[in-house]
Amino acid sequence: MNNLFPIFLKLNNDDLHTLIVGGGYVGLEKITAVLDNAPGATVTLVSPEIREEIRIMAGEKSRVTLIERKFEDHDLDEKDLVIVATNDKEENKRIKGVARARHILTNVADTPDYCDFYLSSVVKKGNLKVAISTNGMSPTLAKRLREVLTDALPDDLETAMQQLKEVRDLLRGDFAYKVEELNRITEVLVSKERKSE
Repeated sequence: MNNLFPIFLKLNNDDLHTLIVGGGYVGLEKITAVLDNAPGATVTLVSPEIREEIRIMAGEKSRVTLIERKFEDHDLDEKDLVIVATNDKEENKRIKGVARARHILTNVADTPDYCDFYLSSVVKKGNLKVAISTNGMSPTLAKRLREVLTDALPDDLETAMQQLKEVRDLLRGDFAYKVEELNRITEVLVSKERKSE
């Protein structure tokens, strides 16, 4: 049973600072995921070795800071989220413990038992984002489902979303009325799609 609570974080917010520990291939994967979804995120990456691709990325993003040395506990100061991506399992566990003592949410790559959250596989169509989670069991399956959904969802969803936003902005009445009206409008769209199957 997947009991995860799905949320979308506003990492572009100036008040949120993400720390990534590890500058190898997995660190590259994690910083790419963060910046693909939140290009304006404030990110600090600390690692004794940093891949060239990460250096190039940091050179293009003013809010990415690289620190070329081993992790030190004070690296957690003023951080809101931590992604640990080193190849040292004991150090990963230790960092998780230090972060937990500070009440900082942590993801330890490839170690679901040490994760407070998972990085989901994401389908993007304009302003629509669909996050896929397998509860840490199979990131590969999540990636394959992302590919299927990316192909299945029409590219013109942005237009439909914009039109629905305009309708919502025009509606008068309380919140319950607006929800009821939008549900009625979108039900028509769904029922037409079902009839065509």
